[in-house]
Amino acid sequence: MDEAIRTDQASDAVDDETAYDASLKAFPTLLVKRLVYHLSFIYPRHDADDLTRQVLEAFWPADKRVLCRPQRRRLSAPPWSERDAILITYGNSLQDYEHPPLHILDDFLTRHLGSVINSVHVLPFFPWTSDDGFAIVDFTRVHSELGTWADMRRIAGHHKLMADLVLNHVSALHPWFVQFRQGQEPGCNYFRTVEPGTDVSEVVRPRPQPLLQAFETAEGEKHVWCTFSRDQVDMNFANPDVLIEFVRIIRLFMDQGVRTVRLDAVAFIWKEIGTKCVHLPQTHEIVRLMRTLADYSREAMVIITETNVPNRENISYFGASNEAHAVYNFALPPLALHALTTGDARQLTLWQRHQPPAPAGSFYFNFTASHDGIGVRAAEGYLTDDQVAEMIAAVSAVGGQVSMRAMSDGSERPYEINVSLWDAMKAGPGGHAFRFERFMVNQTIQMALEGIPGIYIHSLLATPNDEERMERTGTKRALNRHIWDYRDLEDRLSQPDSDQSKVFAEMKRRLAIRTRQPAFHPNATQMTLDLGPGLFSLWRQSRDRTQSIHAIHSVSNEVQTVELNRLNLIMDEPVLDLLSGRRYAESDETIELAPYQCVWLANRRG
Repeated sequence: MDEAIRTDQASDAVDDETAYDASLKAFPTLLVKRLVYHLSFIYPRHDADDLTRQVLEAFWPADKRVLCRPQRRRLSAPPWSERDAILITYGNSLQDYEHPPLHILDDFLTRHLGSVINSVHVLPFFPWTSDDGFAIVDFTRVHSELGTWADMRRIAGHHKLMADLVLNHVSALHPWFVQFRQGQEPGCNYFRTVEPGTDVSEVVRPRPQPLLQAFETAEGEKHVWCTFSRDQVDMNFANPDVLIEFVRIIRLFMDQGVRTVRLDAVAFIWKEIGTKCVHLPQTHEIVRLMRTLADYSREAMVIITETNVPNRENISYFGASNEAHAVYNFALPPLALHALTTGDARQLTLWQRHQPPAPAGSFYFNFTASHDGIGVRAAEGYLTDDQVAEMIAAVSAVGGQVSMRAMSDGSERPYEINVSLWDAMKAGPGGHAFRFERFMVNQTIQMALEGIPGIYIHSLLATPNDEERMERTGTKRALNRHIWDYRDLEDRLSQPDSDQSKVFAEMKRRLAIRTRQPAFHPNATQMTLDLGPGLFSLWRQSRDRTQSIHAIHSVSNEVQTVELNRLNLIMDEPVLDLLSGRRYAESDETIELAPYQCVWLANRRG
């Protein structure tokens, strides 16, 4: 039996006669049973009832118990729809150097975007020491250079707010790690140490730096587990107190208006020597525990996992509708990039034909660019090493870079391509002349796919590579982490012929069309169509079966012809291209797509 299904059934099968103490009886019995099961599995040598009490008190303290639902949220009533799209941005991606950056972001969201994008993922906004925010010093404060919690709550008042729970590691200057080095409670037991010489060669590594880093402590030198860098020291989730700390942080997030919690690098949180230390059963059980808390919360809490790994491993975090509500669709960025740099969508189509629909109560988070690079691991099994190398060469020719990861034999392999998507779209058949059209195909594909689109701010704004920032920081990812002067940006947006104005206007137009189509509900039916190597094509149908859309996207610089009898069009119903407004008659036998054209053929407007 599938592990996720077995676990979920077992959590419901705990003896109904189990006697819980009075503090647990204040909560729904099934909730308590589920938490006891999760915690018994994760920490078999600890008192599961006591840990359950601590989790409940951390997430629903006495003054928050009214926020605990008496029953789980129904899978059939998810808090998302076709109106959802998520902007991905740093808190300081826009600055005028006079006002707090979060004030500027608030202005951009309300004055320039409105409801076209109704959600925002503000990348780590806490005090930090490195990795552009992902080495956090204090989860309880907003970085003073960005603004305050009041600013975050203001944004949450008009846009659904997503925040990062960076739970695998903290900054080496976090008070917990300072306590660890000084031998003080509680931090002295919060980090994983390993004896020098221990064989850790099987551990999956996303970075080429040494896994174990030596630190001087009050008890002498200790070697600490650091998956990503020396300044990002890994937490020891084998200590249940660490889990309780992060449950408290989630409660803080909820209190400040966050509704979507992104579990950053969650695949690595549980370590066992002799294993790959990725996707271990305890990791999945911790995600299930967080899903249980979300399902019993009156707040519309959504859990999304960030696991940049091969596709099959990535989607395992859906579980059996009992783990993440959403997973990042990590295979999409490299496969879409490959299709557009080669003019051949066959591998993109093959992947999507193999991709299962999201389970009930779940969705795919579709993105083609983000603050990180375009990861290539998720394309394993779909792109050969030669195809990856050719794609890297094409993007390198337009200013892109490549970051590597360490292998167990000491070698290195490509991990991600670092580039602004706007500049990456210079590459491909037809060259620079089709940059805008190629870029819009890339963005339109993610809008049409089953799931919710995540739009990186530098895609929305056609931001080019920031080579100066990369050189200054020595970080390849900085290429795609430009900081806009807000006044300069607004000036460019006011100029109809600027790249920023053209892309921003067309992105808003297509997103506005998308939000009105029930066939683009994140869980609407999807079928992948094979209409030829130059086309990536989908059929979507609304959940009530009243609207159908054939979303056809040309990845070629040549005219593509589609025979209408190859589409499952409904006889005697009109065919309307939602993007151009053109209508097709029953007498039309074919449709011709211009180079890099997209059509959304619908039987009716939404």
